[in-house]
Amino acid sequence: MLRARRRIADAAPGWALSPAGLEALRGRGGPSDATHPEVEDPEPVDGDDEAFDPPIAEDDEFAELFASVDAAIAHADKTLAGERHPAAPTTGERDPLVYDLDWDEDARLAEWRTVVDETRDLPPTFAAALAHEAWIAVEPLRRAPGLDRLLAAAVLRDRGKTRAHLPCLAEGAKAVPRERRRSRDAATRLIAELEAIAAAAEEGMKQHDRWLLARTLLLRKLDGRRSTSRLPELIEFVLSRPLISAGMIGKALGVTPRAAQNLVVELGLREATGRGRYRAWGVL
Repeated sequence: MLRARRRIADAAPGWALSPAGLEALRGRGGPSDATHPEVEDPEPVDGDDEAFDPPIAEDDEFAELFASVDAAIAHADKTLAGERHPAAPTTGERDPLVYDLDWDEDARLAEWRTVVDETRDLPPTFAAALAHEAWIAVEPLRRAPGLDRLLAAAVLRDRGKTRAHLPCLAEGAKAVPRERRRSRDAATRLIAELEAIAAAAEEGMKQHDRWLLARTLLLRKLDGRRSTSRLPELIEFVLSRPLISAGMIGKALGVTPRAAQNLVVELGLREATGRGRYRAWGVL
């Protein structure tokens, strides 16, 4: 899922929710799909210069949305009871040892995208919660655990709620008891997902503050250094990676591994591995 997260974060906001994006994430797209996705940039939902007034859906609109989610849940229940989709056509690309040929991924993905499209006029957080709920109910891909929350985060980014990053909703889900996230009551599950999104945002702000503090402390070590020092470059590099090695530093800064280790000592980075041969350092 780390590779999928990177592809979604590096692509245009709506790429992961597009047919091309979903094809790539399920292993059918070309290598350039995420780099040059053919999707339009979404209109901002809430701007920085004006107050955001979320659209208010009428009761019948909410009823339709919940009906679509209930239909997806009923569909999943029928599947568990043995009433499966018609068998998908077998092709040379689908190995029966890997894929369940009775599980029509294309139809289920289309069903999920329909639910997501119906949330277009709802507040982004509610739309993301519904998208996650629908994914769990429809279960389009049995072999992609964790993709559900990545796509819910993609909904937030597509609707302009987040712009420069892909929220880590899985981190927020840890703060909500599993019993509530897997409750039989749909309303309880949706509320739990909204709380998970809020918890992810709160944790993200805490991590941001930790990284900002770490950067401030590292920049203080530059006082009195020569203008030709490579330490400023090392600071920016280590802040852009969870862990770095001497080889990575040498390649990024154009120095030898020994010089890289000397720079690490000067900066006082925290060693993460504790091994003599394979050493790595980080900030937090």
